[in-house]
Amino acid sequence: MPSSLIEVRRNYSEAEEVQLIDAVHEALVEAFKIPEEDKDVRLISYAPHRFSHRPGLSQPEFFTLVSIDCFTGRSTDAKRALYAAVVGRLSDLGIPRDHITVVLREIPTENWGIRGGQAACDVNLGFNVNV
Repeated sequence: MPSSLIEVRRNYSEAEEVQLIDAVHEALVEAFKIPEEDKDVRLISYAPHRFSHRPGLSQPEFFTLVSIDCFTGRSTDAKRALYAAVVGRLSDLGIPRDHITVVLREIPTENWGIRGGQAACDVNLGFNVNV
């Protein structure tokens, strides 16, 4: 049950925002094999002066930061597949590939409270995090 945040430096239409959210979720389903219905993706749009970017971007208004908090356990190959899937799907929506950064934070299941305050290590998640 990854929790993801997309941060952008420009305004998108409501339909475009939904496309961005869906793109990140679809990448997680593909690469991490999470259930399709396990969708926890947020989007924040900042005024450009409130969100700096690395120098040298040809279209800095398209800089996009995707942060993903997830349970520990995915293989390096699954992580590589996730990064490629996120960048591929977002670039299909017009964001230059080199303007996308993905940050993955792994959290042990005992450090994540779910389903009424239980530690995730104590519940059947319904999917395998070891992909």
